[in-house]
Amino acid sequence: MRTKKASHAIIPPGSAVTGVLLDSERALREGTAALAALDPVMARLVTQGAQPVLRKRPPGFEGLAGIVVGQQISTAAASAIWGRLTACLPDLTAETLTAAPDETLRGAGLSAPKIRTLRAAADAVIGGALPLDSLHALPADEAHRLMVAVHGIGPWTADVYLLFCLGHPDAFPGGDLALQEAARLADGLETRPTAAALIVRAEAWRPWRGVAAKVLWAYYRVAKARDGAPLSP
Repeated sequence: MRTKKASHAIIPPGSAVTGVLLDSERALREGTAALAALDPVMARLVTQGAQPVLRKRPPGFEGLAGIVVGQQISTAAASAIWGRLTACLPDLTAETLTAAPDETLRGAGLSAPKIRTLRAAADAVIGGALPLDSLHALPADEAHRLMVAVHGIGPWTADVYLLFCLGHPDAFPGGDLALQEAARLADGLETRPTAAALIVRAEAWRPWRGVAAKVLWAYYRVAKARDGAPLSP
């Protein structure tokens, strides 16, 4: 399942939807420039070397399944499970996942909760409640709401899918610990902001919160490398 590409027309800051997908280096550069114009803190981070990275995942059900499979396990374990799953289901869609018996999914290494999440997501896609192929055209908050309405899909999963699979420019995973730490360093705070506090802080970055997330991840890496500390996974 592939998403429809949006045109690269920049909409003025403050609009609910930018009309741009972060699906190319050009779009990311344009978004970074627009974000820097909105917030001098973001402009400073970019100047200090926090250059956002594109990083794309496959869209559609395959991309969502990959995020679910990789949750709370090591990269190596996720890669092994994904390899076994796609060997059993080389055409991984909502329909093929629904048709696959639990024994096949367990044999690939999926836990019972992840099987339930994937089945719930597949049912929502097939039934039309989760239109993965058109979420990019919705405001981030609405797309997020549709995703977390599916049993097993949490806020982080929803926002990571919107940002990395669809390139939604306003998706923002405020619960990500690296983002919270980067925001702490950027704003000179003594403690990491909570997810709720960071989401409030991110209001200043609309409609480019997705770009802000990428800048903060880049700044996190810059700061940790500067301090000589190991990077978190």
